[in-house]
Amino acid sequence: MWVMVFFDLPTDTKRERRNAALFRKHLIKDGFAMFQFSIYMRHCASRENAEVHVKRVKKHLPPLGHIGIMSITDKQFGMMELFYGIKKAVKPDMPQQLELF
Repeated sequence: MWVMVFFDLPTDTKRERRNAALFRKHLIKDGFAMFQFSIYMRHCASRENAEVHVKRVKKHLPPLGHIGIMSITDKQFGMMELFYGIKKAVKPDMPQQLELF
């Protein structure tokens, strides 16, 4: 599973900029990586693990702004096409899934 967090946060005042920076720092601390400036993503081993990280994101929501959280499967993530201008981009490496018997 992949958890993606999309956000558009106000940055007009010093307090709003601080809240936006703290929200991004919480995402990074929880293992999210920047996909685009306002889109962060994290790979999770299972749906249950994804739910844990979604709860952590919700715990640190800033008071203002628009935030979206989406969970998608590895297969759905693999169907994404990425471009840098006209050139097709290389997809980020997908973490190896460990299997326990």
